[in-house]
Amino acid sequence: MRYSVKDKAIDTKNKDGRQKPFTDIHCHCLPGLDDGPRTMAETLALCRRLVAEGIATVVATPHQLGRFDGRNDAKRVRDVTSRLNAQLQKAGIRLTVLPGGDVRVDERVCRLLQDDKVLTLADAGKYILLELPYEIFIDIEPLLTELAALKVKSIISHPERHSALLQQPKVALRWLDIGAYFQINAGSLLGNFGPEACEAAWHFLSSGWASLVATDAHNTNERRPCMSDAFKLIRTRLGEDIARLVCIENPARIVNGRDIVRVKGKEEER
Repeated sequence: MRYSVKDKAIDTKNKDGRQKPFTDIHCHCLPGLDDGPRTMAETLALCRRLVAEGIATVVATPHQLGRFDGRNDAKRVRDVTSRLNAQLQKAGIRLTVLPGGDVRVDERVCRLLQDDKVLTLADAGKYILLELPYEIFIDIEPLLTELAALKVKSIISHPERHSALLQQPKVALRWLDIGAYFQINAGSLLGNFGPEACEAAWHFLSSGWASLVATDAHNTNERRPCMSDAFKLIRTRLGEDIARLVCIENPARIVNGRDIVRVKGKEEER
């Protein structure tokens, strides 16, 4: 399913005409699990910043597998997410946190999913967030196909930050053709990860390769959430409908178990 700015505008506003809040599907906000906040106090500070960005729902995605192999299994993530939601309610922070994972590509992913060791996004069983290795290029088509056979759709996190993938555009397109989705970081669009990642992020959006924008926030400093600035910039450069689709509508579709709508890129409109 693809969406074009020529189509009827999607409904991303409330009945009173105000913009619906953002849903962030990639955020390292759980305390003490990975390279995100170390303490509950740091986590609450990050959550306050997420709310200030206009985010109402966030999927906590601590790193799973890779260098965190054996540390952040599904049960631990669910337990810490539950404790965080209790603390948010106690502190009066209007944010809902759902469990998930930023799952490093691994040949064991499907088995670990079936054994309830790694998590899908929002723990809903429909989408999994996959992180590519930075050091080398791996063609993950066999894994994408295997996951699809389990009726789990793959979302590749921040492909714009993987130099090796940027040198393999035909492979990236093939992944999309077999049903994968690309999620780019809000910070990449603002140049926070360097010029190469910024250029690639805008190319992915304008070409229709990317369907989602997320914060990938880790803290309130150098890896702080910047969704509102990214949304405004996308709206200026590509139009409000596309900004709403990738920042509001599609992330909400994920947590509600609905199908993602792909953006119709410039090449397809010609």
